Amino acid sequence: MKKKRILVLCPYPQGEAAGQRLKYEQYFHFWREEGYEIVVSSYMNQNMWKVLYKKGFILKKILGVIRGNIIRLIDLFRARNFEVIYIHQWTTPFGSVLFDKLLRFLSKNIVFDLEDFVFLDGVDSGLSVNPIIKVLRSKKRTINLIKSSDYVITSSPNLNEFCKNLNTYNRSIFISSSIDIERFIPKKRQDNKKKITIGWTGTQSSKPYLDLLKQTLLDLRKEREFRFLIISNFDYEFPELDLEVISWNKNTEIEDLQKIDIGLYPLEQNDWVLGKSGLKALQYMAIGVPVVATDIGTSKDIIFHMENGLLVSTPKEWVAALVTLIDDEALRRRIGKEARQVIVERYSLDAIKEQYFLVLNSLNLDNS
Repeated sequence: MKKKRILVLCPYPQGEAAGQRLKYEQYFHFWREEGYEIVVSSYMNQNMWKVLYKKGFILKKILGVIRGNIIRLIDLFRARNFEVIYIHQWTTPFGSVLFDKLLRFLSKNIVFDLEDFVFLDGVDSGLSVNPIIKVLRSKKRTINLIKSSDYVITSSPNLNEFCKNLNTYNRSIFISSSIDIERFIPKKRQDNKKKITIGWTGTQSSKPYLDLLKQTLLDLRKEREFRFLIISNFDYEFPELDLEVISWNKNTEIEDLQKIDIGLYPLEQNDWVLGKSGLKALQYMAIGVPVVATDIGTSKDIIFHMENGLLVSTPKEWVAALVTLIDDEALRRRIGKEARQVIVERYSLDAIKEQYFLVLNSLNLDNS
């Protein structure tokens, strides 16, 4: 029997961006086992990815856009050769909806995998730190893809409700970010005499959320000693704290996360974050450390307060929660153990994979 072919159109190189690595990319081997052939077409190559969040490098970025557009033209002409076109976030960053409409006309089935409420007006998405990235997120084109796709995959229940009502076929499903529990393993117990390490991981686009905690961490420093660890793709200065910044590296990702005793997942109180999947919280939980998160959106579905994590809303609650965890090693261990169990049961690859097959099996994949 002829293999069913899927063409994946994604913004970033395979194996790099968390929104791709820790979502659909993890399931390629499951899909292949079920007879699918996967072809990945990344708009950006490694050269553009490495400078995307950096100032300058204009020539590299221009060349990257030219190359990406050529790739997408090739994809347009070969779209009919695939049973499914799987789009993550967007197809091309510039231009009108014409490309997407042509792709729709030429494609047998389109699945649109969307993260965040990228089409909201009047909400600070945190992307203003990089105007180029902001341009990549075309609201009009996103709405068009939601409407016209055969199936929409979303990153949160709130976003899913919106997309389901907008999609022509009323077909939209929330599929959580997930964790490979064979890779993300609990950290080993450390000497309780050492200084506690509070940690945060994220990219340049999520830096504004880290900035929200600056005063909180200064207030906490007045009450307790701690180290602060940032794992990111940008430099960060905070001279008032005992700070270490580690450049994110996929080869040392787990080892670096295991240096954290308490994970932070701060968010703003606005509609934008209702589309977030809670990925950072899931990563901390997978390695068996307690997470303190803003009490909003998907965080409330993942975390049960004082059971597998802590939910907070105000600056005072942030400080109180962190003091509680710093002072109580047994509590950290208990919450971390429960957090790991939740990941195994609800957010592991085995727990999530059937949801992707539900989408694929619902499509008309007649390739005879």
